Amino acid sequence: MQTLYIPTSSAEYLAQNILKKSLNCRMVTPARSKNDTRHFPDGEVYMKLLPGSLPKKSVAERIVVLHTGAPNPNDGLVELELLLQILRDSDVKPDVFFSYFPYSMQDAIFEAGETNAAENIIEKLIHYYNVKNIYVIDPHFEGRKWLKQHPIVVFSARSLLIEKAKKAFGNDIFFVSPDAGGKRRTGIAGFKKERINSFDIKMEAPKVNFAGKVVAVVDDMIKTGNTLLHFYEIAKRARAEKVIALVTHGVTPAGVTAIAATYDHLYLTNSVDLPEANVDLTDLIVGHFNR
Repeated sequence: MQTLYIPTSSAEYLAQNILKKSLNCRMVTPARSKNDTRHFPDGEVYMKLLPGSLPKKSVAERIVVLHTGAPNPNDGLVELELLLQILRDSDVKPDVFFSYFPYSMQDAIFEAGETNAAENIIEKLIHYYNVKNIYVIDPHFEGRKWLKQHPIVVFSARSLLIEKAKKAFGNDIFFVSPDAGGKRRTGIAGFKKERINSFDIKMEAPKVNFAGKVVAVVDDMIKTGNTLLHFYEIAKRARAEKVIALVTHGVTPAGVTAIAATYDHLYLTNSVDLPEANVDLTDLIVGHFNR
């Protein structure tokens, strides 16, 4: 079955990469406004699929909407919803593939008066927009109990990151997670980090001998970069020879720049389109939908 990819503006680079690697697919890019953007002059999001761009009902073609939730999570979600509404009006039930899922850190109610934004988004996509399946790469909510209630397929880029690191630094690398959440997602033991509320954390170093070792911290995302910067200081005080970072999502450019300038090396996927990205995850997408 051929796959039709419809990318939001933030994921057009991924769709272009997919087209280079797969012959069994095609892409439809939503139209732009008169000023060649996805916005009206007042800043509101514009979305349009040109007539005839969708397959006829007699054509067996899988439709996958590609989206990445950074660097513009709010406008990106509006764009995604407008696109899904157009598909809903056309009686199309697509899949949605998130290379990075926005609001994924808001995956639980930490204090009274808050909401689980990540699950709310998923429920809206499934129950209102008739999305069949949701595919996500290394979501922050991986391992949450509520995940099992929804048609979500989780992919991981960790093996790609680890393979790259081993090619450069050999097999004798000490892998560690920066917190308990990382251990929940990866199964890799690490630091004890307690989330006090939606904004504050407390971190305690494990009793591990880092002396003379290449230490690789495996994490799902870089936002401010503060957690990874703190980890770097602890590892260096413990006399680690080199400290490298293996990260799936570079959410904020400033945080990524800080980590790249501090660590001995940063391995970062292109789940978000950043110049520091050096690990391509396109094969994860192509490999699944070309089966």
